[in-house]
Amino acid sequence: MLQPALNKNDKKAKLFIYTVSLVVFAAVVFLSKYKLTIDTGFDVHVFAQANAVINSLVAVLLLAGLFSAKQRKYQLHKKIMLTAIALSVLFLISYIAHHLLAGDTKFGDINHDGILSADEKTAAGAVRMIYYFILITHIPLAAIILPFILFTAYRALIGEYDKHKKLVRITWPVWFYVAVTGVVVYLMINPYYT
Repeated sequence: MLQPALNKNDKKAKLFIYTVSLVVFAAVVFLSKYKLTIDTGFDVHVFAQANAVINSLVAVLLLAGLFSAKQRKYQLHKKIMLTAIALSVLFLISYIAHHLLAGDTKFGDINHDGILSADEKTAAGAVRMIYYFILITHIPLAAIILPFILFTAYRALIGEYDKHKKLVRITWPVWFYVAVTGVVVYLMINPYYT
């Protein structure tokens, strides 16, 4: 096992993790209600594409992190997982930028008028329900995973590997699901971007 990288201070760690998680959640909720109407000079949906790429990389890193831990390559595991966390921060920035600049897109809105007509709903068919099912599972899990990620990382960084492993059983599958479904959501909604 690795030597602890941080000194244990659960009180400060909890305060930090809960504060960061609350601020991020509030920022995403608050900023998702606004759309900036500025001419960026480029297609703002490039952020959505970047988000899909980042989510893909995070999913691959999560698999690599799992395999490196199972092979007891703990230094490699640590680097992989910290990279996944860093990419998730980058994702968050890009996600907020996309929603601020692009606003919401309705699945099936072929003519891009922001209104889903009966004909557009019919054209989207059952795929629309599949999209919304994935989205409805993705969003709440994405909202709650951050403190789990941070607590899981904290337990590893202070050398509490038994607690780290217990948290990983919850954190890893949810984080992986969120990363993969983020890509799926992008691939499904992308045709309806203006």
